[in-house]
Amino acid sequence: MKQLYKMNRITWLLVLIAVMTFASCKVERLTPVAESTKDISGDWTVISATRNGTDLMSIVDFSQFKVSFKDGKYTLINKLPFLVSNDGAYSFDDPQYPFKISFTPTGKTAVATAFTYPIVNGIRQLTLTFSPGCPGNTYVYTFKKAN
Repeated sequence: MKQLYKMNRITWLLVLIAVMTFASCKVERLTPVAESTKDISGDWTVISATRNGTDLMSIVDFSQFKVSFKDGKYTLINKLPFLVSNDGAYSFDDPQYPFKISFTPTGKTAVATAFTYPIVNGIRQLTLTFSPGCPGNTYVYTFKKAN
């Protein structure tokens, strides 16, 4: 009987310690930080280009090709094969968490493509994956902002 009484005291003591521990915990409410709208304004140059995994940088001179984004419009500078061939407007599927970007050439239908906007080695990059014309060919262009 004494052993049962001693065990109950230890059990009650552990329960009391557990209750005091949980009661002393402060519950904090975290307010989610609003993600900013993605701003790609400026001129972007190609730093990597592949077709079906094959590097195109040694075959095609991308050094003069740029895509300029400003106020919802884009301009192609020194045009090369790209998702669209004329200047126009662009938009994201979601301004805060975009997964696709749509290019709408002036007077033509919008074309959407996969879009990523990572920071790699401290440099913001913009990667577009697309298949112009032939669905068997997949191009991946990675851009960085021009200085």
